[in-house]
Amino acid sequence: MRRWRTAVLAGLAAGLLCMAGAADDPADRLSNPAQEARARHLFQQLRCVVCQNESIDDSQAEIAGDLRKIVRVQITEGRSDQQVRDFLVQRYGEFILLKPTLTPGNLALWLTPFALILLGGGYLWIKARQPAIEAGGLTEDEQRALEAMGAEDQDMVSPHVGLTNVDGTAAIKH
Repeated sequence: MRRWRTAVLAGLAAGLLCMAGAADDPADRLSNPAQEARARHLFQQLRCVVCQNESIDDSQAEIAGDLRKIVRVQITEGRSDQQVRDFLVQRYGEFILLKPTLTPGNLALWLTPFALILLGGGYLWIKARQPAIEAGGLTEDEQRALEAMGAEDQDMVSPHVGLTNVDGTAAIKH
């Protein structure tokens, strides 16, 4: 009984997914196959403003359906693909294009990641080539103090003094 119910639910889910693939109503399609092909090509280039990373061809959002209708109307009115894109960019901004154009206005957005990588790499390269401690970095007072510490080390008693064996005899004889 349980397997039968699972199979029915899986079949219903598969049916719903297949129905979701039909993005627009066949009644909305253009009668001219060449114009419909142009419209479908444009649908794949335009972003759904609600879904943001889906084309209006793939989106189920209501506004995507409205945008598909606008594109079809524009095509039936005889506008070129570029004119349709320009109309939508004027209305919704360049965000509507899935592949925005490279213009002086957005050049900084395109080049900033590369500039940051180059600057960071240059900084790391310069830091890696610099010596950790520069030669001659001690002042005269520091140099004398260092030499004095070396002289004190030579005057220290042998580190073996006071070491004894287990039987109490001196471990090292001088």
